[in-house]
Amino acid sequence: MDYLEYYSLKEHPFSNVVDNRFYYKGTQHSEALVRLKYAIDTKKGLAVVIGDIGTGKTTLARRLLEELDESVYEAVLLVVIHSAVSADWLLKKLAIQLGVADVKDDKVELLSQIYRRLYELGEQGKAAVVIIDEVQMLKSKEIMEEFRGLLNMEMPEGKMVNFIFVGLPDLDSVLSLDEPLKQRVAVRVRLRALSEENTKDYVVHRMHVAGCPKNPFTDGAIKVIFQYSSGVPRLINTICDNALLDGYLFKANAIDEAIIRAVAVDLGLNGEGKI
Repeated sequence: MDYLEYYSLKEHPFSNVVDNRFYYKGTQHSEALVRLKYAIDTKKGLAVVIGDIGTGKTTLARRLLEELDESVYEAVLLVVIHSAVSADWLLKKLAIQLGVADVKDDKVELLSQIYRRLYELGEQGKAAVVIIDEVQMLKSKEIMEEFRGLLNMEMPEGKMVNFIFVGLPDLDSVLSLDEPLKQRVAVRVRLRALSEENTKDYVVHRMHVAGCPKNPFTDGAIKVIFQYSSGVPRLINTICDNALLDGYLFKANAIDEAIIRAVAVDLGLNGEGKI
């Protein structure tokens, strides 16, 4: 027996792997989706999502991608995994993701290919959407200038491509590498940590999705979870996952404050949402 069976769960409720089935429709994320869809549907060109570590930026990006109807939008998600990305590599990757065939090495030809593809999508009545996660890693003025150049491509209805930049607060300094690009940010979303009330809703929601018939976390436990996580979803997941394991090991039907505090000590949490 493990904690899944002990608490009558069908799967692990607090994995930090992004899974849209566990998406929590809190007010903050719901409003963010509305703002981002507005930016896309009105062809504003550039929207930005900024948040601290673990606040659900990637979750939001993937949720947005999932909600964009493929018959209406040509949407892609690029994740920057290192800071050594070059402007040429990024343009080629973008072209491939948008469906450009036989991508050219010459930048002028490549930009022409991207333009033709965007024009083709526009003629089909489809909006091109490029969501880029971890943009703060693109610390290159040249790359920012390339983005500005792509945003210069327009049709009578508006921008031919819509970018959604997602990243840590450092993203502001990256945008500042090209002031004209920074001035083109049409919609800005700031993700913050959850409130104590939202933390409770979040925990209950994930337990419900995982098939739990009765939430074992007491109200007192929720208060302490909030205290040690500061409402950061990633930390909430880590604390709750460990608490379920400890609860099983201690054969506890209810997970109370004592279990959460013990878990927090084991994890080295200092009570301010930090390790």
